[in-house]
Amino acid sequence: MQTSLSFARWVDARTRGLPGVVPFALENWLEVDSAYGAQMALRERLLSETPDEVHALAPCAQAAAVELYEMIVALLPELGFDLQSDVAICPDGRVVRLERDQPLMTLGRLVQEDLCLLQSDPEATGQGEHVLTGAVLCFPSGWRLREKFMRAMMRIHEPIEVYTDDLGRRVQRLMDGVQPGRGLMRGTASHSDAFLADPRSEYHYTHGSIASQFIRVERQGLVRLPKTRAVAFSIHTQIVRPKALSAEQSALLAEFPIRVAD
Repeated sequence: MQTSLSFARWVDARTRGLPGVVPFALENWLEVDSAYGAQMALRERLLSETPDEVHALAPCAQAAAVELYEMIVALLPELGFDLQSDVAICPDGRVVRLERDQPLMTLGRLVQEDLCLLQSDPEATGQGEHVLTGAVLCFPSGWRLREKFMRAMMRIHEPIEVYTDDLGRRVQRLMDGVQPGRGLMRGTASHSDAFLADPRSEYHYTHGSIASQFIRVERQGLVRLPKTRAVAFSIHTQIVRPKALSAEQSALLAEFPIRVAD
């Protein structure tokens, strides 16, 4: 767990509603927080022991995955990483081999964010709904990568009641509108009693309640890859006990409580 929340969607009026997006500069995309060492230890275990559950990459997304790898590696020094010829020394002291031919697996060992690749045209046959063509996903909140891989956005969100056709169209316009050089950020928040890594099959997810012991927040980023035009969707997960909230976060949470579907 984190010792504090660096982002709480209910604090900013722009992020309280759906889809609730705000722009961000790429240098503010990724984050190393107080739970980095412990979360990365869990990521290492999941990537080593259950790679087929937490990693998937379609051949049509290989070039996008390499482009994402190169973009993120270039951002690492400002986050406290020491890059050498073929390895990165991480903020927690781990040494990770830089393997460009295993782009998502390598990134999964470097950063806390789960990373998904979304392509509107994975087979280069025309425009359409974005499809999940690759991911390293260690910390899902009530879903499984294998059930969503190579699915379109509306199908991915089918179990979510608030994800209506109208919202789906709005999200698709948002995806189409992401431009290189500047990202878009939104967030989710939930009461939870679940583990950080909480993979569950569709329709088997149960929400927490106000009595749950944790607050789970996802800071989600959308970044356009300029060469392949794929969209990278990042998820930085933070889990805290309610007492870890700042005074402002606590006060505004009382005013704008977390809804079940947030």
